[in-house]
Amino acid sequence: MKFSLRPSEGAFYELFTRAAQNLVRGTELLNELALPGVDVQSVSERLTEVEHDSDQITHDLYKKINSTFVTPFDREDIYRLGSLLDDVMDHLEAVGNLLYLYGLTKLPSLPREMHELVNVLDQQAKLTADAMPRLKSMKDLEDYWIECNRLENDGDQAYRMLLVRLFSGEYDALTVLKMKEVADELEAACDAFEHVANTVETIAVKES
Repeated sequence: MKFSLRPSEGAFYELFTRAAQNLVRGTELLNELALPGVDVQSVSERLTEVEHDSDQITHDLYKKINSTFVTPFDREDIYRLGSLLDDVMDHLEAVGNLLYLYGLTKLPSLPREMHELVNVLDQQAKLTADAMPRLKSMKDLEDYWIECNRLENDGDQAYRMLLVRLFSGEYDALTVLKMKEVADELEAACDAFEHVANTVETIAVKES
């Protein structure tokens, strides 16, 4: 039977889980942008509210680290994981804000590849939210980081095809510039999810 001198501090795992659940809320809001007659301003404002909640969770996590003598695993890894989860949320919020501020949802339709990227993000978010509670036992996590990395590859492919679409001449130059910025945020969010998964893998290996 494995014996550990590290405490099983539930508050850390709860904060990671809450942060990941916010990412699911974020991708669900982005999916609303594909609905006909959607109130884009409302979606953008709700994304900002979720992002503010995530900032508070990250702040609470840092306070918890600084007030805990012995943490469940390395402090540096706790900081890194909390920061990376927050980074994902920042990118998701940026997507919604830019689509609203640039008026891109007034186009007849957004590129199919943009919706494909949001779908990849939605799958990554749900995987991440499902994995975070398992950090406490450090069991059954390998499938999570493998699948999250596979999805990131799908996201890269959708991003490349989106760029091909943007530079095909279908859109005017100003619209291309605006949508390219949104596309970059979507791709950055996919990458950020992969960074979270890679950090979970590092933690699991250290603790095994």
